[in-house]
Amino acid sequence: MYVLLISVVIGLFVAMLFVNVYFRVKVFRAYRVLVENNIDFGATHIFNQKKMETEVIPKYPEFKREIETFVSHIRYSIRMATVLVLLITLFGAILMYYR
Repeated sequence: MYVLLISVVIGLFVAMLFVNVYFRVKVFRAYRVLVENNIDFGATHIFNQKKMETEVIPKYPEFKREIETFVSHIRYSIRMATVLVLLITLFGAILMYYR
């Protein structure tokens, strides 16, 4: 049981690293387009869809797809990282309990 739990924790850690690298590449592609065109918005816009639609999208309507792609990748990356960290913590706690 201990070896299985260690394997699961190591697998989840590797998965977290892979997800991090994968989404970092996707986010940087979208980010590069936004930076090249001087599109500026803050973290509050990323996490508040209504604020994004009322303040940022009207200023840059021709880059709506790129902005939405960037924001969706950021949100998904944060969700995936949160889930993986919680799973690693859970399995780590189980390992501590069985040790």
